[in-house]
Amino acid sequence: MTQQRISRISRRGRTALSAALAAGVLVPPIAGAGSAAAATPQVVCTSGTAGLAAKLSKDITAALRGRSATTAVSLRDRTTNTVCTLRADQRFDSASVVKVTVLATLLWDAKKHNRYLTQREADLSKAMITKSDNSATSALWKQLGVAKVKGFLQAAGMTQTVPGSGGYWGLTQITARDEQRLLDLVTSKNTVLSENSRAYILKLMNQVISAQRWGTPAGAPSTAKIHVKNGWLSRSTHGWRVHSIGAFTGNGHQYTITVLTHDNSTMNDGVATIQAVARAIHKDLNPTANPAKVYTPTRTPDETMPAVPQS
Repeated sequence: MTQQRISRISRRGRTALSAALAAGVLVPPIAGAGSAAAATPQVVCTSGTAGLAAKLSKDITAALRGRSATTAVSLRDRTTNTVCTLRADQRFDSASVVKVTVLATLLWDAKKHNRYLTQREADLSKAMITKSDNSATSALWKQLGVAKVKGFLQAAGMTQTVPGSGGYWGLTQITARDEQRLLDLVTSKNTVLSENSRAYILKLMNQVISAQRWGTPAGAPSTAKIHVKNGWLSRSTHGWRVHSIGAFTGNGHQYTITVLTHDNSTMNDGVATIQAVARAIHKDLNPTANPAKVYTPTRTPDETMPAVPQS
């Protein structure tokens, strides 16, 4: 091919490229289109039980279909050696789910100083977890200080969590991966939290008032003991943040679920998304459970309940 012909082809190529850019309609090659599609987050599951990973991936995806929320999911079932994740590393404003981290920090720090909780600390902890009391959380957050919270996060391996600044604990940045790590520490033996500390956290999460026992417990089999902590917060960007973390134990059950959401129009939209995911997971992990006896939240969440981050 002559140099003159090469130049003509090159000029035609540049002209076509310029026209496409000017029109704003430059279309990437087919390979590029495939790469863009592959970048869409997908539910990824692995399991020691044949067929379970594919079923969970399919059913969680179906539960999220058509919903506006940006959703992150993490599941670990130790009985079947199953793990599922979706957007595990995306950060969300924590709202009140950070309260489990606050309690874990308090217990971790008390263990370091070889002491029990005071009656005041015990009272504040109970109110913080079982009723999601913001004032109690602010008191403990202030007592601990961000340095101790960071110390616990480092010890726990929760490297993606960033404590809220200026006392605004509800704006702590969390990920589903780190919340799963926290639930792992709460539900299995480790060197960060003592046996007594783990039992205390689970006990309070099991005593959450009925008005806040929605979210990840929805659809849980009657044979499972429920431990839950939820969070909800509305801001000018990303709408409602609605989150739920849960542990399900006893009678052969040993699994944890994290579902984090934002971009919800209402709080109830977020609750509905979380509960759709939770029901799919519980059903797949407990295929022989009696559908008439699975857990159904008995109260509608109250959007007027204080949920702003406290300083």
